[in-house]
Amino acid sequence: MSKLRLFEPRLFEPALSDPFESMLTRFMAPMRKAMEDGALDIKIDVTEADGMYKVRADIPGVKKDDINVRIDGNIIQIDAEAKKEKETKGNGGKVLCSERWEGAVSRTFSVAQDVDEAKVSAKYEDGVLTLELPKKTTTASKRISIQ
Repeated sequence: MSKLRLFEPRLFEPALSDPFESMLTRFMAPMRKAMEDGALDIKIDVTEADGMYKVRADIPGVKKDDINVRIDGNIIQIDAEAKKEKETKGNGGKVLCSERWEGAVSRTFSVAQDVDEAKVSAKYEDGVLTLELPKKTTTASKRISIQ
C-alpha cells in the first residue's frame, strides 16, 4: 500500500512523553524523509545449487527494455533506468503529490566462480529479474612431461 504524505508527520504526532525523544524525532525528520525519497536500491538474493548461481533482483517500476545485465568472469553488473511518464492534468487539475522515483541505478556484485556467459538465462516478471548463471567448468590441470 502506498503512503501519501502531504503534511510533515511531526505536526500530527502526539506529544511524546520524553523530551529527548521528541527532540531527536524532530531532528531526524529531514534525514528520514530524504531516505524515503531516495533512489531505487536494487535488492538481490543469490543462491547456489546444481552447478549454477540463481539471482533474484527486485527492480520495480522499470521496463524490461531498460534493464542491462553484464557479466565479466565472476562479476555481475545490473543496470536499470526508470523513466517517469508525463503527468497530464485535465480540467485545470494539479499534481498534489509525486513520490515515484526516476533515474538510473546500478548494482555490481561478485560470485565465487566464473560464470559461463553463453549459458546464462534472464527473465523479468512482476518487477523481479531472475538470472540463472551456470558456473564455467574448469579444466583439470594436466601434468607436462619434461624431456
